[in-house]
Amino acid sequence: MARRFEGGRLVIASHNPGKVREIAELLAPFGVDVVSAAQLDLAEPEETGKTFLENALIKARAAAEASGLPALADDSGLEVSALGGEPGIYSARWAGPDKNFTAAMEKVEAALKGLDNRRANFTCALALCWPDGHVETFEGRIHGELVWPPRGERGFGYDPFFIPAGHVITFGEMDPAGKHAISHRADAFRKLVAACFSGR
Repeated sequence: MARRFEGGRLVIASHNPGKVREIAELLAPFGVDVVSAAQLDLAEPEETGKTFLENALIKARAAAEASGLPALADDSGLEVSALGGEPGIYSARWAGPDKNFTAAMEKVEAALKGLDNRRANFTCALALCWPDGHVETFEGRIHGELVWPPRGERGFGYDPFFIPAGHVITFGEMDPAGKHAISHRADAFRKLVAACFSGR
């Protein structure tokens, strides 16, 4: 039986404003008092995990220990089939220290030169950690394909580069509510909410 989140403040263990905004919107129906790691001036731990889940756990545990509050961390990224799953857990790192995702998309596109396989997926791992060390974890995915040139100004990261399966527009062109309904993060959040938030 998963531990329920009993209300109060929840730290979003991220310094990425786009990600914090998206998570806050997904949690809005539950009246959660969300605060970001950046707002609390928490240090960003080194992400030394080999999987999205390991990195989410590192971030959630660090934020819960430093703040004394429950903390939710997301580690997510783009996995490109023809590149053996890269950039994967290094998705943000491909964007460099300036978080230049235009350059990151160009790098992926250059690596795909001459290859016909444009299949890709976004994966999201969530870790909800309490100050006593208890943790709950969830994963979500969405499959699709990459488009060039990127399209749309919405979303963040690789969103303008990715068309989800069954759709003709990119995440970067989608209304935020439309993206929230189908994204990898939404898939993981449905599992999180069912286990830890619903019925409150």
